[in-house]
Amino acid sequence: MIDFKNLKFINKSRPGSGFELIRLEELMSRRLKQDITLLHRVEFYQIIVITEGYGKHTVDFTDYEYSKQTLITIRKNQLQRFFKGSNSKGYLLLFTENFVASLLSQKEVARCHELFNKFLTSPKITLDDEDYKSVISLINHIEIEYIRNYDEFSCGIIRNELHILVYRLLRIKLKQGASFSEHKYFEEFLNFQRLIEHHCFKTKKTLDYAKLMGCTSKTLNNICKAIVHKSSKSVIDEVVITQIKCLLINTSMSITEIAYTSGFDEPTNMYKYFKKHANFTPETFRRSHL
Repeated sequence: MIDFKNLKFINKSRPGSGFELIRLEELMSRRLKQDITLLHRVEFYQIIVITEGYGKHTVDFTDYEYSKQTLITIRKNQLQRFFKGSNSKGYLLLFTENFVASLLSQKEVARCHELFNKFLTSPKITLDDEDYKSVISLINHIEIEYIRNYDEFSCGIIRNELHILVYRLLRIKLKQGASFSEHKYFEEFLNFQRLIEHHCFKTKKTLDYAKLMGCTSKTLNNICKAIVHKSSKSVIDEVVITQIKCLLINTSMSITEIAYTSGFDEPTNMYKYFKKHANFTPETFRRSHL
């Protein structure tokens, strides 16, 4: 994985809680050590709910425009950036994986992963009036517990409210056409995804990942088709392209250096690979993000 600028979870007012609720307008007015308008990788989960105004938010190099009743979900280890200058208002719910997992069953944790996984569904949700009211009601309960009533019981109450929120969002996404599956191979797919993110510059072959997972290439391909309706090679290519984009934006390395760093024998091979999968040349992509 590329060592991008990582934003760690630190809650100074509630140390050790694993959860934080922030108003969007408050975050944008804070003096932060790290510039959140530059691409950075988050080491926690995040739900953004817009209650007023217009703007956009970047997740993994895609800009998502938002307005009132927009919700954006961001997975641990995804790239994001905020944009200043808008009059947007809303809520940010930040939480660690341990915060969610500590009181949930393995099956329930897997459902949370489904909500945040970019291979399964878009990060952006547009809420209708009824769903927006139900989401805001839950967030208001969480805010009251987090701000006014914080005591020894609050973490448990907030965790359960957040659990309900995740399930409501899964229901909303299903209603809007997302196709989640309680497939028995979902954990294997998540493992495959993690392995690619860490080893994609060493190998881009399905066979190598199948060996790491102790299965055959055919089985791994079937897992990917069952969970995300894509071949294992397509999943590998998506992760590789994201990592190359990180190098193009986050470093001053030449295209030749990036080609060798990302595991290609010849720069022309990386050039053709990138253009095929990203629909841009590496130079064009880099210039457009300077």
